[in-house]
Amino acid sequence: MARYAPEHKEATRRRMIETAGRRFKSDGIDGSGIATLVADAGLTNGAFYGHFSSKDDLVAAVVAQQLEAQVAVVNSLPAGLASVEQYLQYYLSPAHRDDLAGGCPSAALLDEVGRCDVAVREAYTAGATAMIQAIARHLDNGDPEQTEQRAIGLFSLLVGSLQAARAVTDPDLSDRMLAAAYANAVALATAPRPPVHTNRQESE
Repeated sequence: MARYAPEHKEATRRRMIETAGRRFKSDGIDGSGIATLVADAGLTNGAFYGHFSSKDDLVAAVVAQQLEAQVAVVNSLPAGLASVEQYLQYYLSPAHRDDLAGGCPSAALLDEVGRCDVAVREAYTAGATAMIQAIARHLDNGDPEQTEQRAIGLFSLLVGSLQAARAVTDPDLSDRMLAAAYANAVALATAPRPPVHTNRQESE
């Protein structure tokens, strides 16, 4: 039996995670069987269990990797609102809406992740938290609580809007959903910091 170097095994694992990510996002987690997943990676069913203990194990790894990659993109942008608007234009574009396999993992998988086992949901929780923190870096206005609140709101708005735009059968309605979501996302991202009321102002 041939023995492979650790680097080969790790490369094979990465390839399976990457191809499974595209398959899960295009066909769904439940709609993707192990036979299809290993075939996508050019492997056999037996090879699968040399890398993952179960399909759920692979799903958790995919969720973690997909969100890490998304966070890396947001973190690579120069901090500031200009980067936010650039990212919003991409995220809420018809091209992204139509690219399930190469698009946002949250918008593609969230309904199924909520029904997965704890390990998968923990992987998603960690990834979503990191994504919110990455968004917050661009929205920082000196008020940590407000910055986090806006980042959570923006993350939730983006994911939900993309899911809705993908779900409807009316192309015009889908486009208008994306446009409305963009307008609301920009308004949320650029909202001015509320004025700080001093004790003197409150007493007056």
